[in-house]
Amino acid sequence: MPSGAKLERKNAYMAKLIDLVESTPLALIVDVDHVGSKQMQKIRIALRGKCTLLMGKNTMIRTAIRKRMEAMTEDDPEANTTALASLLAAINGNMGFIFCHTAGALQDARDCLAEFVVPAAAKAGITAPKDVTIPAGPSGLEPSQTSFFQALNIPTKIVKGAIEITADFRICTQGEKVVLSAQALLAKLGIRPFEYGMIVRSVYQDGAVFDAAVLDISDDVLIGKFMSGVSYAAAFGREIGIPTEAGLPHMMCNAFKNIVATVAEIDFNFKEVEEIKEILSDPEKLAAMKAGAAASAAAPAAGGGGGAAPAAAAVVEEEEEEEMDFDLFG
Repeated sequence: MPSGAKLERKNAYMAKLIDLVESTPLALIVDVDHVGSKQMQKIRIALRGKCTLLMGKNTMIRTAIRKRMEAMTEDDPEANTTALASLLAAINGNMGFIFCHTAGALQDARDCLAEFVVPAAAKAGITAPKDVTIPAGPSGLEPSQTSFFQALNIPTKIVKGAIEITADFRICTQGEKVVLSAQALLAKLGIRPFEYGMIVRSVYQDGAVFDAAVLDISDDVLIGKFMSGVSYAAAFGREIGIPTEAGLPHMMCNAFKNIVATVAEIDFNFKEVEEIKEILSDPEKLAAMKAGAAASAAAPAAGGGGGAAPAAAAVVEEEEEEEMDFDLFG
């Protein structure tokens, strides 16, 4: 059994954790592998007043969440504990929390984590966080050090009394463990290839835990997804014959094209169709317009060399087909 002072500290920690979980709008779950205490202290100081950095043992965090869920169920048997259950499932590994007190503190926290990273040497047995390549060129080592390169089958030659690497060589592969010979050689070359810092693993917001990749979705991506959905809604409505707000522009355009097709060969005019009938009656003007459209379409692909002419021909052919077909789905 823990002593009275230790039990009091544990209870205070659990109460603080639950209070932050329930009172802050957003929390970042971060991985803290290879993060030192001094580095963590700098992050804590930089975020002071904006966010709260809270670390703790996973068993204690799970205990605090489970106790809170039990207390909620005792007070109200129909209480919704799904939010805490989703957070409980995310507690694993060497992790901690950054509780953002305001919505705008999220970006401050991410900028702070990106700033406080430290270079680190490669150590045997750890998993490489990225590929490491030794570039070709002088190594600065004496010929007596050739054995380090031979152990890894790195091509070298002796130039002016020093070892020179003749080709780029990938010495560490992302996701694979660093071998002892790679550690020794990188240390000899003075290369510290890795950087370590807090990494945002996931986000807890509004009772849900989602991957940190969601934070990198920009407005352009959201707008593109929305407009893609609008185009699908318009096409679906046109296909089944049900008018929708998204499909109305297409309906009006197709109706106008059908009207033009109807009056093109008869002696009947109105303002909107006069210009089109004038173009159709003048082959030279129509050919010039087609050539201009083809040139503008081929301009962005001008760097493609011989592919520009076929692309322009395809545009002209497509336009001719569109003139023949006046129904979007017919």
